[in-house]
Amino acid sequence: MSKNGRLKKSESVILFEDAPVRRAWIEKEEKWYFSVVDVIKILTESSSPNTYWRVLKKRLIDEGSNETVTKCNSLKMLAKDGKMRTVDTYDAEGLLRIIQSVPSKKAEPFKRWLARVGYERLQETVDPEISLNRARRNWLAMGHSDKWVEQRMRGQETRNKLTDYWKKSDVKEGVEYARLTDIIHREWSGLTTKQHKNLKGLREHNLRDNMTDAELIFTALAELSTTEVAKKDKSKGFWQNADSARKGGGVAQKAKNDFEEVTGKKVVSRDNFLPPRKIRKRLKK
Repeated sequence: MSKNGRLKKSESVILFEDAPVRRAWIEKEEKWYFSVVDVIKILTESSSPNTYWRVLKKRLIDEGSNETVTKCNSLKMLAKDGKMRTVDTYDAEGLLRIIQSVPSKKAEPFKRWLARVGYERLQETVDPEISLNRARRNWLAMGHSDKWVEQRMRGQETRNKLTDYWKKSDVKEGVEYARLTDIIHREWSGLTTKQHKNLKGLREHNLRDNMTDAELIFTALAELSTTEVAKKDKSKGFWQNADSARKGGGVAQKAKNDFEEVTGKKVVSRDNFLPPRKIRKRLKK
């Protein structure tokens, strides 16, 4: 596989227990590729998974397992600092070979997990309803109500219409999408998405999956308004769409202020849907 990043791919983060694993879907090969250091961190609970992986690679080469090492592919993935950085990745088959070289009590449950998630994209490509049903099950398992799930899915549809417009109007996926999203969010809520996550005590977790009903509604209103403003203004490129984002977010801000004045309740909340801290600690063990 080419290491120059030219292959079309879609990225995501999936959880093993409560730990994130970055992965990228390579369209040409129809395979998921997983971040090795993320897996190493889970298996070893090491505070320096990058160092562990460098040592392991050298050991594999010394043992004559050159083929295993050379099948490793470098892909750019989102790092904790918000930047795209090159990381070593393997497909499911290659990752199984690495797991066999790492002594860990989590090896077997991780293999079963990998077998389940490593090929789900193939099924979802044929039948997108599988993905929707999986998301619904996950949200319900987090403790959300049916009403919340319905609102979350409607909000996602609104979000998709906005990103579809951005795609057609020369906005670059990735960083520019994130910057525009931040503008919209700051306009309506008074917080950046990072500040909102910090308020809720979130780290790798999805902010929208931890929003209240009211937060979801005003987020959707802000994004719907942004889409309509951008269409009206025929916004092109990042800067014109940034102006539309401020206007769209402003519409939701006015509605939020009216709501808070009438109800006496704040929309932006510390509430989240994470399990209690004791349970989270137990899941990580």
